[in-house]
Amino acid sequence: MAGVWAGRRRAMGLPALLLLALCAASARGLYFHIGETEKRCFIEEIPDETMVIGNYRTQMWDKQKEVFLPSTPGLGMHVEVKDPEGKVVLSRQYGSEGRFTFTSHTPGDHQICLHSNSTRMALFAGGRLRVHLDIQVGEHTNNYPEIAAKDKLTELQLRARQLLDQVEQIQKEQDYQRYREERFRLISESTNQRVLWWSIAQTVILILTGIWQMRHLKSFFEAKKLV
Repeated sequence: MAGVWAGRRRAMGLPALLLLALCAASARGLYFHIGETEKRCFIEEIPDETMVIGNYRTQMWDKQKEVFLPSTPGLGMHVEVKDPEGKVVLSRQYGSEGRFTFTSHTPGDHQICLHSNSTRMALFAGGRLRVHLDIQVGEHTNNYPEIAAKDKLTELQLRARQLLDQVEQIQKEQDYQRYREERFRLISESTNQRVLWWSIAQTVILILTGIWQMRHLKSFFEAKKLV
């Protein structure tokens, strides 16, 4: 995802949005290894009201052949998704290969966690599992060939539909970046205010300490009849 915008915000016109839409990144795919009962989590920055689709498939490590092979149907994966406030958006058990879908209702960092039910699989006990994960966000979740067939769209109409969806997603990204910038500004103002009050408190403490020391020294000198 794009980082926090720096400097002054400027509104983007439709040509700029279309240019960004044409340069938009596609879905991201990766794979990782997990051990028995191990959980692996990922953080995904997602604007609000955005659909997310995750596709995964698993492979088990064969010790004899020393290669990853397709997992048996009995092995399952548990998927849990939490929003930025820590609320569970999705918590469900899937098979060795599957697809999960959720829609964000709060902008920010969403935590996506996966772990296997390997404790019930003697074949996998003590072994390794390779998980291929492909996460699609926003307009990348749309199946445009299916949409074109259903709505009987021409190639030009389908391309226009894709551009409109991409522009809508970019506008959501802009709104999310403005939201992040506003939160950062509020945190900065709060921190500056706390630093100011802490500096004032330190100054008051130093003044009171100096006055107390002066009175204490004066009382000491008077008691010793040096003054």
